[in-house]
Amino acid sequence: MDAVKSVGKTLVASPDRQHEADSDLAIVRQVQAGEVAQFDQLVTKYRARLYGVIYHLTSNREDAADLTQDAFIKAFQSINRFQGQSSFFTWLYRIAVNSTLTHLRKQRLRTFFSFEKIDEEDDVAKEVVAALTDATGADRETFAHELQEKLNEAMQKLSIKHRTVITLFEIDGLSHQEIAEVMDCSVGTVRSRLHYAKQLLQSELQSYIRR
Repeated sequence: MDAVKSVGKTLVASPDRQHEADSDLAIVRQVQAGEVAQFDQLVTKYRARLYGVIYHLTSNREDAADLTQDAFIKAFQSINRFQGQSSFFTWLYRIAVNSTLTHLRKQRLRTFFSFEKIDEEDDVAKEVVAALTDATGADRETFAHELQEKLNEAMQKLSIKHRTVITLFEIDGLSHQEIAEVMDCSVGTVRSRLHYAKQLLQSELQSYIRR
């Protein structure tokens, strides 16, 4: 089984996604018109998702919380420059990712993807572990711990740009086009970075993949 490829799929434009973008734009227009309190709706809507992306890039709760707050502050301060050429979601993520990359470079951090907690009560973690092994009970717990360590080691071998792409794609489910807009690069570059990152992760996790 190709475990790495099975973790996430490219998203395509959908009516739901378009409706979300239109709804966000309506709120942004209200904020731009002076109804600044409406911005709280966007904060509430995206705070957890934004924190999740930043946390998987920094592996640090305090840094993720600070950077999430900073992203919303920057977005609010720049809200009049948002013209709706991309979705608010994409625009906000671009701000957050750029701030995080700057933070990582300044701190010279070695960051990596890490499951916060892998246990039988977490549905996502359970699916990942089940997809990779036939083990059950204590054996599965041991396997999960080993898998976490192996993922950490593999992700450390990726550059910040490759780690960012794989995080946005696999963890938060952004499409190639959305990632390209967030990272200000071409869709082709996104696909190339994903391909390289997945090849490395597959190679590193080969011994853990159920055949």
